[in-house]
Amino acid sequence: MNLREFSELLGLSPTTVSRALGGYPEVKEETRRKVAEAARTHGYRPNRRAASLATGRAMAIGHVIPTSLNHEMVNPVFADFLAGAGEIYSDANYDLILSVVNDGNEVRAYRQMARAGSVDGIIVHGPRDDDARVALLRETALPFVVHGRVPVAPTDYNFVDVDNRRAFQRATDLLLDLGHRRIALLNGHETMDFARRRRDGYLSAMVARGLPDCAELRFDGEMSEQNGYRTACGMLAQQDAPTAFLVSSMIMAIGVRRAIHDAGLVMGQDVSVVTHDDMLSYLGNGDDVPIFTATRSSVRAAGRRCAEILLDRISRPSQDPVQEVWESDLILGASTGPAPRSRT
Repeated sequence: MNLREFSELLGLSPTTVSRALGGYPEVKEETRRKVAEAARTHGYRPNRRAASLATGRAMAIGHVIPTSLNHEMVNPVFADFLAGAGEIYSDANYDLILSVVNDGNEVRAYRQMARAGSVDGIIVHGPRDDDARVALLRETALPFVVHGRVPVAPTDYNFVDVDNRRAFQRATDLLLDLGHRRIALLNGHETMDFARRRRDGYLSAMVARGLPDCAELRFDGEMSEQNGYRTACGMLAQQDAPTAFLVSSMIMAIGVRRAIHDAGLVMGQDVSVVTHDDMLSYLGNGDDVPIFTATRSSVRAAGRRCAEILLDRISRPSQDPVQEVWESDLILGASTGPAPRSRT
């Protein structure tokens, strides 16, 4: 069944049907419900090209990834975000356009998308300290939502973020309450906003207990299993080795666990580990009892929420910005325990 046939069945114009399915605010709620119910009943899936012609929209959302973040393409965190966003796009009959560009070419990519009208909006990933994308997207007039926050002024833009500072302050406090004093932080690149906030949360908890900032106990870089393993091996070989690790990624925490095992130690007894982002579709954290103690926030849910906000802003561009900062749950698992009095 095509758009014309479906419209005739409902006694509505093709434009009204397309606008109802696309979430346009000018369509009455009664009409929107009628069209949605009929689409489900008759198994109608609109042709995106026809919808684009009827609505004047591209019916696509852009995601631009620079090559320096290519590892994100195979990162289950990024994949879960896209899966969540994709659920919302699919329901609204939108396509997802993923563009990988050379470093420094993001500006060109955004401008080309805006000029060509190939997308109706943009999701901004991996905000950085010196990020110029918010200012650029304001120039192009493309609606956008940032996953995270960009420390720039003015701050009147749409974003969904986790309270990274508070999450890592709470995690550090947990380890301190267990008696740990040599706590290592394995973080993402600290030019990234989320990593800087996590570092600040860790340091604020340590300073509040009168503990020094030990540079030899901090690492920032790509959050890979190999980096987790190699860094933890080096730190555990120190004369005054850490008794606990606070890790920014589940993937990196797996490397830390391997290093603890290779050192002949037991995670949760000799060395404690707290990680972030353990709520991943294809990388579980155990069943009844979590393997890792973790600060938990669903990145899939964040993808859905970013997509919902963006589609709403495409339909209603004059609305005030939506800015959400989510709390993380602190989940206790088998990877944490009291600080050991001595280590053989």
